[in-house]
Amino acid sequence: MVKQISLDAWQIQQLSDLLKKGSDIVAQTNRPIILYRQTLDEEDESYEEIVCSLTNGYVIEQMVTSGGILVPSFHQQFVFRIEEYPQELLRKSKDRFLEMIDFLQEQLK
Repeated sequence: MVKQISLDAWQIQQLSDLLKKGSDIVAQTNRPIILYRQTLDEEDESYEEIVCSLTNGYVIEQMVTSGGILVPSFHQQFVFRIEEYPQELLRKSKDRFLEMIDFLQEQLK
């Protein structure tokens, strides 16, 4: 159990460092980084999805409905400081957590 806790702590620190580095890039370019998009429901030409983006100091998860004749609308929005988001993401999904580390490592080379 001790080894697993240490691995999780290391991965959380790794993701925190990557998010901070990405946040610095966002501050310079003034353009958010889309971390992931997850389609929740799709019907005809409209869809509902979660869009997760990295801004200057924050990670924002938004539930968006758009497409077809629908005007884009936001149903939920969660804002996390970059220091607290890795723990939240690890709690939600270990797979998404690891995917985000891979994505950021590739994007921030």
